[in-house]
Amino acid sequence: MNPTKSYKKTFIILLITLVFIFIVNLSLGSVYIPLKQVFLALTNGELEKDSWESIILSVRLPKAITAIIVGSGLSISGLLMQTLFRNPLAGPFVLGISSGASLGVAILILGGSFLGANITSYAFTNLGLAIAASLGAFLVLSAVMMAAQKVKNTMSILIIGLMFGSLTSAVISILAYFGSASQLQQYMFWSFGSLGNLSWKEITVLCAAFLIGISFVVFIIKPLNTLLLGENYAKSLGVNVKKTRNLVLIATSLLTGVITAFSGPIAFIGLAVPHLTKLLFSTSNHKTLIPAVAISGSIIMLICDSIAQLPTSEYTLPINAITSLFGAPIIIWLLVRKRKVYY
Repeated sequence: MNPTKSYKKTFIILLITLVFIFIVNLSLGSVYIPLKQVFLALTNGELEKDSWESIILSVRLPKAITAIIVGSGLSISGLLMQTLFRNPLAGPFVLGISSGASLGVAILILGGSFLGANITSYAFTNLGLAIAASLGAFLVLSAVMMAAQKVKNTMSILIIGLMFGSLTSAVISILAYFGSASQLQQYMFWSFGSLGNLSWKEITVLCAAFLIGISFVVFIIKPLNTLLLGENYAKSLGVNVKKTRNLVLIATSLLTGVITAFSGPIAFIGLAVPHLTKLLFSTSNHKTLIPAVAISGSIIMLICDSIAQLPTSEYTLPINAITSLFGAPIIIWLLVRKRKVYY
């Protein structure tokens, strides 16, 4: 029996939940909009207030779509890392890609006195931050990929990634020491993470990068299942471990790097959602897990974003804080209640 078909009912429930949470997310914010009006806005119906249509289509819809891409992308990346390293503590940021993106942004924002006013003026634009973060992530990715060609042990790559993360954190600390109060504040706000303020053009770029990353994943589903049994066993089955490892690194780096570039470093999702999904589906088959993790990550990201909006309030909490405060206790409870995790 096809493993995916055996979980058909669970997938249907998850999809229905995703659609419901998506619509609820569009209705919540500083201005509450009834669910019926949200549905009318999405189907080109006539709303009671013209301002509601503008709020939904121009502000909340882009943010909700970004939440879905971020949640699914980070969750899939986390699953890939946990499978590659066979480590439940591995997440999408273990390769240092997020640290590289943070370094790029830190150089742009905190290195103002070295770069000059013409360059640092881009630090106040979403595009400038995204470009700086992408360049930083790409440099770290290049270094990790070069190291991956030299070492045979997968765990060595994990350690190298962690060392790159420590190195970039040290450079960021030095830049922060010499940065002004306003520069530190701007960098801190970026590090909180944000799902809003993206234009449709930027969301299009984010979607394109997401689809490219997923296309790599599709080709390595079967090898990922064999890697769970160890690299030596995978080689005995004819799996090209080095090629699979490189594809996993490229897919994870692309998804994590672009998401971090546009939304900032967002914690918890990539680490915890794969655990939650494995407990829900009780399987290690990636043909089932990859779509399940993508849907689950989208749902949790939308829920966290809805909470961060502080409905009926003009304030918005940092999404990074909400993902950890909301998700970490749930995962701890689930792991304590049901200790079997599939690796």
